[in-house]
Amino acid sequence: MAIEIRAATLEDYDDLCALCAQVDALHRDNLPRRYQKPRGPAREKDDVLGLIADKEVGLFVAEAAGVVVGFVNVSVCESPPIPIFVPRRYAVVANLVVDPRFQRAGIGRALMDHVHRWAAVQGASEVELTVYSFNETALTFYEGLGYTHVSSRMCRPLEPGSP
Repeated sequence: MAIEIRAATLEDYDDLCALCAQVDALHRDNLPRRYQKPRGPAREKDDVLGLIADKEVGLFVAEAAGVVVGFVNVSVCESPPIPIFVPRRYAVVANLVVDPRFQRAGIGRALMDHVHRWAAVQGASEVELTVYSFNETALTFYEGLGYTHVSSRMCRPLEPGSP
């Protein structure tokens, strides 16, 4: 299957929302205290337009036979100007989504390869991302791309009145 990776346009909005709805359902199923089903579209049109217009953000879609089957969005960041931090420019992947019907066909890898090239051109020295611990498929995928664990974010739900 031939895959084309290209910059997203506003014409991709409906396809992006459909893909976001798929991954949002995964998050709602696994973290219902944190995620809920939106009343409207999975993402607001103005938010997507903002991503497309922002020069520090890359929003890329994967297209197969004219159909959008995945996307990734990544942004470039700078370390804070605090003495302990080494000054660096790095990229952060916010979302990577591949339609489940097209997974395991190299689309996620192609999108991440595109991210790595884009981030390097932007002057980034690293690419970072966050994966929820319930998402073992994603963890395995990213480890296969050479990503390593840097930190672990923990959470403890509190009941009203609990210490």
